[in-house]
Amino acid sequence: MTAVAAPAATAPARLSYRTPFLALLWRDLFVTGRELPSFLAQVILQPLFLLFVFGRVLRNLGYTQGNFAEVLLPGIVAFTAFLTALQNTALPLVIDFSYTKEIEDRLLAPLPTTLVALEKVLFATLRALVAAVVMFPLGWAVLGSLSVPGAAVLPVAVSLVLGSLVGSAIGMTVGTAVTPAKINIVFTLVLTPLLFTGCTQFPFRGLSHLRWFQVICACNPLTYVSEGVRGAMVPDVPHIPFWICALALLGLLALFLALGIRGFRRRALD
Repeated sequence: MTAVAAPAATAPARLSYRTPFLALLWRDLFVTGRELPSFLAQVILQPLFLLFVFGRVLRNLGYTQGNFAEVLLPGIVAFTAFLTALQNTALPLVIDFSYTKEIEDRLLAPLPTTLVALEKVLFATLRALVAAVVMFPLGWAVLGSLSVPGAAVLPVAVSLVLGSLVGSAIGMTVGTAVTPAKINIVFTLVLTPLLFTGCTQFPFRGLSHLRWFQVICACNPLTYVSEGVRGAMVPDVPHIPFWICALALLGLLALFLALGIRGFRRRALD
């Protein structure tokens, strides 16, 4: 009798966790829907201008040539997804744990602390994917052309999902480890190197004659998002194989998710 009753006892627990988890997620999505124009303006403005200046203006002036625009667009899309996920996890956590104390309301929900943290990661990932998807029609409008082969849809989607999850996990690690007084300094020191060493504007394999910089780029998680998207969209350009990008992102996700949840639990208990 005991062996039969045990599974039945765990099923209601899973259902009871699912309802408040989805309620928290729906609340965040609903707020985002009401603030969609301002959200898109915040996350798309910088990538859009990068795409316009590097992909359109410099090309028209003759400073770039060939398929540079096609190489640039996947990197900008990857950068948009990764950065949006990172910022939309780190900054709200810094505020919630310090000024507003909104995190206390979430911790009162009938959920384990780990699931509250995972809801934050999932929500930031969904926001990042929305921003990345919007960049495709904007890329077409700015560059005048857009090539996404049918076979590229799945690897592009997988790369963006994994990249958004990794960015969100890193954001949770940063947001739970940095004090409000230092968050601006951290972002200043992180974002610029992140952009220029993440292979957003050039292919990784093209750095073979600049080995020291290639090694630095290999340490940047954004590199594997950019190369995964670029390899699918522009397969003729030498790139890191998709399976290597996927494995690297999965490993980084496991590492930073563990660190982020650990930091979240520690701050929640303080």
